[in-house]
Amino acid sequence: MTPQELLSILQRAGKLKTTYRHCFTEDDRRESVADHSWRIALMAMLLSGEEEFRRADMDKVIRMCLIHDLGEAFTGDIPTFAKSEKDADIEDRLLGDWVDSFSEAQREEWKALLAEMDALETVEAKIYKALDKLEAVISHNESDISTWLPLEYDLQLTYGRENVQFSEYLKALKADIDAWTREKTGS
Repeated sequence: MTPQELLSILQRAGKLKTTYRHCFTEDDRRESVADHSWRIALMAMLLSGEEEFRRADMDKVIRMCLIHDLGEAFTGDIPTFAKSEKDADIEDRLLGDWVDSFSEAQREEWKALLAEMDALETVEAKIYKALDKLEAVISHNESDISTWLPLEYDLQLTYGRENVQFSEYLKALKADIDAWTREKTGS
């Protein structure tokens, strides 16, 4: 990859720093997609030392976490409860077109990662997807409850539940996050 190609990728990816998500941070700032992607990558790094995850390729999981929302650099973020299949298809197409413009080594790595993430069959893809969902719930718990939509009270407790079922550790983490949600909402 040439320095120019690297800069081009970084410039597009940098748009995620100012692409805002539906959620707010603790200090009442709109959360960016980059904030979210950074924290799920950090979560993966932290889990790499846990016995349950020692057989997983956590470096691959971190890579998945870092690239998983790059399509939003083209489309913006659409909350999961509002995102249609058409929206997802457009995002996937634009991301795919961008990745096709990469030099061969980068293109092949990213295409392989994106295909694995989409299939959700490997333990690495399952870990990434669970962390993606759990981080969103954590972020909402950190935000002021006045920023929540009515549908989010129930969504907080159900979002990601199915994605953690393969892992005892992640089920326990989800239970702790749910307890936090119930405390926050008084339910």
